[in-house]
Amino acid sequence: MICRILLLISLNCVCGTFVVNVTQTSYQAEENHNITLEWTFTTTADTPTDSLHIFCEMKSNQTVSVLFEIRGGVEIPESQDQQFVGRVQWDKDVLRDGRLRLHVSRLRTEDSGRYLCDVETHYDGGSGECRLNVSAARDQPEPERSKPASRGRIVLCCVPVLTAAVVVGLFVHKVCC
Repeated sequence: MICRILLLISLNCVCGTFVVNVTQTSYQAEENHNITLEWTFTTTADTPTDSLHIFCEMKSNQTVSVLFEIRGGVEIPESQDQQFVGRVQWDKDVLRDGRLRLHVSRLRTEDSGRYLCDVETHYDGGSGECRLNVSAARDQPEPERSKPASRGRIVLCCVPVLTAAVVVGLFVHKVCC
């Protein structure tokens, strides 16, 4: 009887306890901005990062693109789709804590879609999915051009000079004539 209970406990520990969650199910961003997508997964003290296989992809109506891949704790950049090359970074320091953080920079409208990450260990695996909607950048209004301040100063400087010239002219005219 004790053996059966221990067998059930061990099967429960190996199977069905690995969970992958997204910290946010839906993201909204604007073109040319940056965003951080985050997944969490179950880790234990005996789950070394070099046993992890992580595969993330973006699915849209037209395509499926590889966003990111790690095998044995090592990033596989050659598997990444050209659309994401140079725009996806990951936080290595939080992987041990059971977190996968992907920073996607210079967003494009074609980055809109479902983002799915599969996380597997030697024993188990799971996946989590979120949605990203990237809207087109809004047109920025042109800044108003201010009138040069020097024009007003020129007028103000010329008025006293002209006034002085008229006064001097009148004085000279009275003295001479």
